[in-house]
Amino acid sequence: MPNYQNDTLLLFAGIGILLVIASTVGWLLKRHLSSPNSVIDNLITRINAWWVIVAVIGIAFLIGKFAVVFLFFVASAIALREFLILTPANRYDSYALIFAYFIALPLQYILVAISWYGLFSIFIPVYGFLLLAILAAITGSTYNFLERTAEVQWGLMITVYNISCVPALLILPIDNYQDRNLLLIAFLVLVVELSDVLQYVFGKLFGKHKISPNLSPSKTVEGFIGGTLSASLIGACLFWITPFSFIQAGFISLMLTLLGFLGGLVMSAIKRDRGIKDWGNLISGHGGVLDRLDSVCFAAPIFFHLVRYFWV
Repeated sequence: MPNYQNDTLLLFAGIGILLVIASTVGWLLKRHLSSPNSVIDNLITRINAWWVIVAVIGIAFLIGKFAVVFLFFVASAIALREFLILTPANRYDSYALIFAYFIALPLQYILVAISWYGLFSIFIPVYGFLLLAILAAITGSTYNFLERTAEVQWGLMITVYNISCVPALLILPIDNYQDRNLLLIAFLVLVVELSDVLQYVFGKLFGKHKISPNLSPSKTVEGFIGGTLSASLIGACLFWITPFSFIQAGFISLMLTLLGFLGGLVMSAIKRDRGIKDWGNLISGHGGVLDRLDSVCFAAPIFFHLVRYFWV
């Protein structure tokens, strides 16, 4: 069995062990409580959802590159719907929405699948942004023109372009790292999501000082520090699945956790502006797909371009 397959199996075995431990702890806590506890119930629901998420990602990894690209294409499609369904639209937005869903979304992932970096990297931020404004203008409606156009533009940017940077890691020809790029995706997702989980845990255990009560009342200074540092340390220890050294993996993990945290704040600001708590309810205990990927959305493009410019 090739080394990269051994590393992948070892990584997912480790994740499985962590989930078994988490599930066991959750079961024991629930059993020893005489009355229902919403925090424990929510924790167990989140852990059960993570079993499903890890299984889906694992199956995609097992099948290969195109399955991973398709998985994130589906995630982008759902996330784009979650984002745009909350924006006020009228009949004059139909051209822009058709372009977003049926042209920009699939074409972006086709460009990733065929490894066309030159067009993939500028299609949405340049051509997509310009075309959306043109499509909005030719309808002749000026009502909330700037707001309507910007909402679709940023919906595409956050949910399609940014998320597509995750499977785009597969197209990077990194020296002495051939056929291991799937592990780079695992590193990115694992560090960012672990940071979210650990910030939640540290916040529940030690959180006293709200870090941004207007945007995200549940986030605390203690949770942020504990989750960021612990996830960065775990990321450094995962250097063996990356082309990075231990120190490089640690600093990159710190960057990812900070970007993920700040991205979460941005997405929380949008939700508060729209008067909602979650983007959806598809994932039990987590909300919508965009609730689970909000941190990844902001970390992925920076990580992708950092790796491309310094390791390719």
